[in-house]
Amino acid sequence: MAYTATIEEENKEITRRYKDLLKGTYQMLTTADKKVIRKAFDLAVEAHSSQRRKTGEPYIFHPIAVAKIVAYEIGLGVTSIVSALLHDVVEDTDYTLEDIEREFGETVGRIVNGLTKISRLNKEQDASIQAENFRKMLLTLNDDVRVILIKIADRLHNMQTMDAMPPHKQLKIASETLYIYAPLAHRLGLYNIKTELEDLGLKYTEPEVFKDIQGKIKESKEEQDKYIKTFSSVIENTLNKEGFEYTIKGRSKSIYSIRRKMRVQNVTYDEIYDKFAVRIIYKSKLKQEKFDAWKIYSIVTDHFQPNPTRLRDWISQPKSTGYESLHITVMGPDAHWVEVQIRSERMDEIAERGYAAHYKYKNAQEKDSGLDNWLNRLKDSLENPDVNAVDFVENFKLNLYAEEIFVFTPKGDLKAIPKNSSALDFAFSIHTEIGMKCRGAKVNGKLKPISHILKSGDQVEIITANQQKPNVRWLDFVVTARARSRIKSALKEEQKEIANEGKEILARKLRSLKLTFDERTVHELASYLKLKTSFDLFYRIGNGSIENQQLKDFAAQKNNAFFNFFKNRIKRTSNAPTTANAEEITDKFDMLVFGDDEEQLDYKFAKCCNPIPGDKVFGFLTINEGIKVHKKDCPNAVGLQAKYAYRIMKAKWIDSTQQDFRVFLHVSGSDKFGLVNQLTKVISNNMHVNIHSLNISGNQGVFDGKLTISVKNNKQLVRLINNIKKIDGIEKVDRIYKQ
Repeated sequence: MAYTATIEEENKEITRRYKDLLKGTYQMLTTADKKVIRKAFDLAVEAHSSQRRKTGEPYIFHPIAVAKIVAYEIGLGVTSIVSALLHDVVEDTDYTLEDIEREFGETVGRIVNGLTKISRLNKEQDASIQAENFRKMLLTLNDDVRVILIKIADRLHNMQTMDAMPPHKQLKIASETLYIYAPLAHRLGLYNIKTELEDLGLKYTEPEVFKDIQGKIKESKEEQDKYIKTFSSVIENTLNKEGFEYTIKGRSKSIYSIRRKMRVQNVTYDEIYDKFAVRIIYKSKLKQEKFDAWKIYSIVTDHFQPNPTRLRDWISQPKSTGYESLHITVMGPDAHWVEVQIRSERMDEIAERGYAAHYKYKNAQEKDSGLDNWLNRLKDSLENPDVNAVDFVENFKLNLYAEEIFVFTPKGDLKAIPKNSSALDFAFSIHTEIGMKCRGAKVNGKLKPISHILKSGDQVEIITANQQKPNVRWLDFVVTARARSRIKSALKEEQKEIANEGKEILARKLRSLKLTFDERTVHELASYLKLKTSFDLFYRIGNGSIENQQLKDFAAQKNNAFFNFFKNRIKRTSNAPTTANAEEITDKFDMLVFGDDEEQLDYKFAKCCNPIPGDKVFGFLTINEGIKVHKKDCPNAVGLQAKYAYRIMKAKWIDSTQQDFRVFLHVSGSDKFGLVNQLTKVISNNMHVNIHSLNISGNQGVFDGKLTISVKNNKQLVRLINNIKKIDGIEKVDRIYKQ
C-alpha cells in the first residue's frame, strides 16, 4: 500500500512516536535524562529532515524505532537511547563526529563512531573482505558492548520493515541476519530479539515454509491455550496452598526453531511434540529463589510424571549469558510431553532482556558475570591478527550457539566450556601456553589422550611437556575458537619458515626452466596448480609436495599461446532458448541457465543438497570448481548468501533434451505381505523412472527401505512419492540428500 500522509500528519506521528519512546523506557529517566534525549531527538529530526525510507515514510521513524528497541526490549539507559537516535547522523548527513562529541560528550561520540564504522563497511565485496567486516564489527565488543547492542536493534528494525526492498537484497540481508546477528543476540542473552530475527530471517529465505508453519501455529493456538488451562488447573490449588504468588503462561516455539527441528529430525510439523512450553514465573526474595524453584518442581512432579533425562538446572549453574531457569519435561494431560520452565520474576527479566537486566542485578548477586568472562575470552581471538578473517568468523560462530558443560579443575573450581570440548580445548581455556604444551590429561584420576571428549562433572588435570608442540591433527578434535586460533597461529609460524625456503627453491627452478620469477608467473602457477595463494605455492614447494614434472608441464602450457588460465566460464556449444517461464516447470524443463542474460554455463550439482530439475536453485561461483548449483533451502544456503553475496548467481530451468537425475529415497512403514512387490510395481509404472538400487529390511513388523532411482525432474518425483504413499503400509517417504 502506497504511503500518502501529509506533512501535518507526519509531524503528529513523529511527536506520537517520540512520546511513546519515553513511555516505553525500561530504566527510570530523570528530568536531565529527558532533556538530553530531547536534544538528540531534535538534532536527529533536523539532520534527517530531507531523507525518506524506501517505504516513503520520513527517515526519522527509523532512529526513533531503534531507540525504542534499545530502551524497552534491551533495557539500556539514556546514553544508549541518545546514541540510537543519532546512530545514522554522521553516516547520512552533514553532521560530523566532532559535532556529536561537542554536543553529547565523549561516550556518545565513541558509540556513534563505532556504529558509523560498521555501517560504512562495503557489503558487496569478496568473502575475505566481508569476513573482515564482521571482524571489525565484533571488535567493537571490546570498546563498548553498547555498539553491538544498538547495531542488533538497528538490524531488528530493518528486518521488520524490509518489505519495500528488492528480493535479492531481502535474501542477502536475511541470510546475513541468520548467519551472524541472531547468534550474537543469542550470546548476549537477548532471547526475544534472537527469536524475532530468526523468524524474520526465515520469512525471506524460505517464504513458503514460513507461511505454512505460521498458518499451522495460528490454527492450533486455541487448542494450545485450552491445553495450558487444563495443565494449570491441576497444579494451581497446590501452588495456592503453599502461598506462592505466580503466573502461568504458555510460550509457543518459534517458527524458525520448529523449522530447524523438522529439518534436523526429518519430521513433519505434526510429528513435533514440544511445540510450546509452560512457564511458571514466581515472586521470591533473592535468598529464597533457589529453594522456591525446587519446591515448585516438587509440586509439578507430584502431579505429572517427569522425564528424568530432560531435567536442565540453570539455577545452580547459570548459562554464561546470565540465563537462569529450571527446565523439566513432564507427561501432561492426554499423555502429551510438556516442557515446564520454572523461574523467578528476576530470572524472567534477565531471560527476556538479557544483558541490561543481568547488570541491573549484578551487584546484588555479588558474583562474576559469565558474560563478562566470555567477553574477556573473546578479546584474544578478536585481536589476533594472524587468524584469517573467514576462519575467525567461522570460529567465532562456533562459540555463539554452543551449549555449555561444567568441569572441575584439580583445585575444585568450576569452569564452563562448550559441549563436546576435548581435554585440549580445556587446556587452552586455562592458558595458551598450557594448551601449546599439552600432551595428555587426567580425567577423574584416569590418564586420557588430549582428544578425549569431556562431560559435565569431570575433574580434569592437564599434563604438559616442554618438547610438545601443536600439529595439524589437533584441529580435527578441538571445538573452541580460542584453541583453533592458537593452534593455527602456531602452525602458521612453522609454515612461514617452510614457505620462505620454498620461495628461494622456486626461484631457482623457474630460472632453470627459462621462466621469469615475478608476481605474474607465481600467480599463474598457483592458478594452474589450483592453489588459492602464492603462500600455498611456496609452502608446497618447500615441503616437497610439488614435483618437478608439474613445473615442467606448467612451462609447456605457458608457451602455448591458446592456453588461457583465467577462463572460468566456458559457454556450452548449444544455444539456449531466450525465454522461459520459471514457474512453468514441465517434463521438458531440465536444463539450467544463469543470470539475467540466461547464459548456458558449465556447472556441477552441490553434493550437500543434490538438486534435480524443478527444485528452486541458485548458482554459486567457487574458486576452483566453477559454478556449483545449490537448492534454495540447502542447509549451506544461508551461510553462502551471507558471506559471498557477490558470488551468488540467479539460476532457472529451461527446455532441453531429456536427462536423468539420480535421487535417493527413504521409505518406512509397517511390514506387510507383498509390500516390496507393490513398491517396485508403482515405481516401474511411473514412466521414465529407473530403479538403480533397492535396499529393503523388515524387523519385527517394521519396514525400512532405501531406494536409488532416476527421474527427469521434480514434478515427476513429487508424483512418484505421492503414489508410493498410497501403498497400504507405507507411512513415510523422504528424499535424502547424502548417500
